[in-house]
Amino acid sequence: MKPKPDSSEAIRLMLAYLCVATEKEASLERKVEILDKFDLTDSEIATICSSAVQSIRNARHYSRKHGHKSKKSQ
Repeated sequence: MKPKPDSSEAIRLMLAYLCVATEKEASLERKVEILDKFDLTDSEIATICSSAVQSIRNARHYSRKHGHKSKKSQ
């Protein structure tokens, strides 16, 4: 059983979720890029994005390799 996060941790996760909740059309790479600003672990980001931890690692790798694309280049 997972230990319950303390209130400051729960608030941080909730704020992170709200930052990507409005980005429903965004790719996983973009969501990971946003959530990285919160210094979250792979498993925390996976929970927020409803994805597997390996998918988060892959998205991070893809972003690092290809860089952030602007809307003009997409």
